[in-house]
Amino acid sequence: MKPRTRRGGGRPTIADVARLAGVGAITVSRALREPERVSESLRKQIQQAVEELGYLPDPNARALASARAEVFGVLVPSLTNNVFAEVVRGIYDSLSDSPFRVQLANTHYSGLEEERLLQLFLSQRPAALIVSGIDQTEAARRLLDNAGCPVVQIMEIGPDPVDMMIGFSHFEGGRVATNHMIEAGYRRVGFLGARMDPRSQRRLAGYRAAMEAAGLFDPRLVTTTPVLSSVTLGRDLFRDALAKMPSLDGVFCNNDDLALGVLFECHRASIAVPQTIGITGFNDLDMMQVAFPSVTSIRTHRYEIGRQAVTMALAAIGGERPENRIVDLGFDLKRRESTARPADR
Repeated sequence: MKPRTRRGGGRPTIADVARLAGVGAITVSRALREPERVSESLRKQIQQAVEELGYLPDPNARALASARAEVFGVLVPSLTNNVFAEVVRGIYDSLSDSPFRVQLANTHYSGLEEERLLQLFLSQRPAALIVSGIDQTEAARRLLDNAGCPVVQIMEIGPDPVDMMIGFSHFEGGRVATNHMIEAGYRRVGFLGARMDPRSQRRLAGYRAAMEAAGLFDPRLVTTTPVLSSVTLGRDLFRDALAKMPSLDGVFCNNDDLALGVLFECHRASIAVPQTIGITGFNDLDMMQVAFPSVTSIRTHRYEIGRQAVTMALAAIGGERPENRIVDLGFDLKRRESTARPADR
């Protein structure tokens, strides 16, 4: 009997079987390789899908797969930053019921360290790589181009993925946050930024684009530092910004730590929020909702990015590449009290 081909051409894949059976690709793979680990009813369900599709395992693909470690290499720039902690949690949760393990590494925002870690990971022949960002060095890009396994770049989108990519536009996030403050009636809106890695630079570019479009941009409104972000630094940057521009009436902060620092300094100095100063953060950590007043922020879908990155990689391991290699999960502007002037309530 001739195997049925997939819609769009090509032989049926594990992903096709999983979709027809209504289970995950990991479950199908386990049922075919280790049937004793799967319930009898689930085995029958999967076998029915296998027979209906005419799925035949590719012995060459299996031989290639067996030469690879059942490991997902994951590179993030920080293990203490809550932003990346959520991404990593999504990755771990998605692989918890699979034969794959996670090998996690911290690049410390260093391109050279990322190169070194990629060389180490690739020497161990991982099943897939999940890598933060799109600003790899030329050497790191070459390593990823020749990785020989699925690669998913996360937390950003761009025009030239190594393989697959999932995230959102930091430029658009910065632009939307700034436009919100302008629409709320703030005119001398400052930008406060720390560390200023490429993602932060794109948020700053979005801020500047919005301010220039409104005819409000002034370079004195921008206060940045390469120093590691913290709540205390947010307070210090806000003080510096006020010294440069005493008429400042709002701030868009590169992240929520800085935004909290601004809020605490406003409380200390008896500066009314949102009447005198409006505050917007970025990432929307839990603390933004419970602060007083609650703080407007750009919510990014960090857990979902980690989860879907695993889904994309597993599908590729199963022989199915996504039609859209670039997945934009977008972001949400969470309007709260810190930018709600009395006229806007």
